[in-house]
Amino acid sequence: MSLPDVAAVHRIELQNFERAILARQTQIESWFRAQWRHHRAPFYGSVDIRNSGYKLASIDMNLFPGGFNNLNPVFLPLASIAAQDAVERASAEAQSVLLIPENHTRNTFYLQNVYALYSVLRHGGLNVRIGTLNPEINQATTLETALGDSITLEPIQRQGNRLQLADGFTPCMVLLNNDLSGGVPEILQGLEQILLPPVKAGWTTRRKSNHFHAYNQVATEFAQLVGIDEWTINPYFEVCSGLDFTSHEGETRLAETVERLLQRIQHKYDELGIQDKPFVIVKADAGTYGMGVMSVHSADEVRGLNRKKRNKMAKIKEGLEVSEVIVQEGIYTYETLDGATAEPVVYMMDRFVVGGFYRVHQDRGPDENLNAVGMHFVPLNCNIASPEIENAEEETASKREFKPWGQLSIPQAKNIAQASDCESTRLYVYGVLARLSLLAAAIELENMPEPAV
Repeated sequence: MSLPDVAAVHRIELQNFERAILARQTQIESWFRAQWRHHRAPFYGSVDIRNSGYKLASIDMNLFPGGFNNLNPVFLPLASIAAQDAVERASAEAQSVLLIPENHTRNTFYLQNVYALYSVLRHGGLNVRIGTLNPEINQATTLETALGDSITLEPIQRQGNRLQLADGFTPCMVLLNNDLSGGVPEILQGLEQILLPPVKAGWTTRRKSNHFHAYNQVATEFAQLVGIDEWTINPYFEVCSGLDFTSHEGETRLAETVERLLQRIQHKYDELGIQDKPFVIVKADAGTYGMGVMSVHSADEVRGLNRKKRNKMAKIKEGLEVSEVIVQEGIYTYETLDGATAEPVVYMMDRFVVGGFYRVHQDRGPDENLNAVGMHFVPLNCNIASPEIENAEEETASKREFKPWGQLSIPQAKNIAQASDCESTRLYVYGVLARLSLLAAAIELENMPEPAV
């Protein structure tokens, strides 16, 4: 099959998927409402999504999202309403919140995220203060954010089983924007106050593989509801443990896992006539910030890793050693923005989508991790462009352009075929996929034991 023919097939597959979603929108929303009656949504989260045309799936779920500053400010009132609902579901009487961020003091863009989250909560009618676990801060300290705003961090004190600040401020609820990669500090253990997300959601105990096991359950049920092939929304994965990248221990076992998964993907590609070359993403089973991640096209690539690659994979945030990885089916992202590779990231609070952005990287390809130095962010908004594979006669391997989105609301088209051709439907579809991951996260947390203290 020639490249133009492949491009046409990819476009048709994506449109068919969108039509299937739109045709069953009422059933989908009813299904989600039923799910939320049985499962409690995490307070918030963000989901990375990849779109290859023939496959549209979430590849990562973050329960401590750190990019609220990258959302379109137009949508912040929506986020405030969602935050209100999330707080009320946790405690109908809650009026005050203590926000505990990461210990970063020099990353001004992260501080901008803290300011944005603080503003969302304040606009939701909550009395918000910002506490810190950073041992270097022993008094109220005001820091400037990337855009010139200011936040004040205050050292946290503990009285009995409750947190408070030096002036006696005792919050009804504690909100973590700290993923606890370095462990659960004693000051957060055994609190009487509501603590969200729960400490077991931190990377001390959470594993990406557990999330995707839960996602398998969700994707299977959703695919049956919509009448689609589950594979189109669900990446294959396997776990490989007992690794030591520094000493090459477990290298053969990792190579066998990679080879097995690549063969499985190739079999599916052959079945569907997809001509892309299969690849997998090898990443630490715990951790964030895009650390401990590599893109692999052949099992030979993980044999005899050079020192630079071994060092990259050996440790993640807080210097934690990587001994277990998830080997996940790689999904090409055929989305570009101003010629750069892009992927959507969707943000949610409670059960609601509150916005998102495109992660864009000028120097990375469609089969690479974009969460890396050099990335930038473009907020989703009413005029954001959306990927559209060009007319098959004009398609080339390097030319996949955006065409403008319409309004964010679902179009009132005369028929489903017409609606699916409107680019405004894609944001709704992204929101559906993100909520599937949110539901999987809810199930994942339900199945997790409380961490030992």
